Amino acid sequence: MSKTTTERDSAIDEGPRPAPAGEGVGGSRAYAILLVITGLAGLLASWVITLDKFKLLEDPNFTPACSLNPVVSCGNIMKSDQASAFGFPNPMLGLVTYAIIVCVGVSLLARARFPRWYWLTMNAGMLFGVGFCTWLMYQSLYNINSLCLWCCLAWVATITMFWYTTSHNVRHGLLPAPRGLRGFLDEFTWVLPVMHIGIIGMLILTRWWDFWTS
Repeated sequence: MSKTTTERDSAIDEGPRPAPAGEGVGGSRAYAILLVITGLAGLLASWVITLDKFKLLEDPNFTPACSLNPVVSCGNIMKSDQASAFGFPNPMLGLVTYAIIVCVGVSLLARARFPRWYWLTMNAGMLFGVGFCTWLMYQSLYNINSLCLWCCLAWVATITMFWYTTSHNVRHGLLPAPRGLRGFLDEFTWVLPVMHIGIIGMLILTRWWDFWTS
């Protein structure tokens, strides 16, 4: 076995090492593009919902284009108290946060490197985003009894960017994790968002099963 092969195998076994003190950590081109795409998707959803919200405030009888039937009804979501959880329309928060994610993705494409605290702060922000989306999902399915397609797009974008950012931080040693988990994330990060989104899809399917099958 050659020396080069041995060194490569050793590197794989040990997994990514934490960056030396004072050095930042970058991201792959694929990960950067993923952040740009998911950030733009969330930004688009937030923008459309914000515009429709303003139209609804001007005209209480306004019907958003995505209000297709009694279940898929963005208007019902926008009129609910949950749509302004922090005292202002929720999508306005998305306009800021998703724009930041797009900027981070573009910066990574330009080969920017960030310190550990930056990555962990971003990961924590995304964790809050996933938690907030989970609360909104519950409210939508079981209290408001309506579904918003643009909200669903924002949910998918948030979940995807969260799991891939968590994977990035684990694989680069920014978050402590066992070697087995690092190895799994090296190959199968996609499993986590697919399972997460799949569970939500099943909940939506079963919540209105009679409606979908009628």
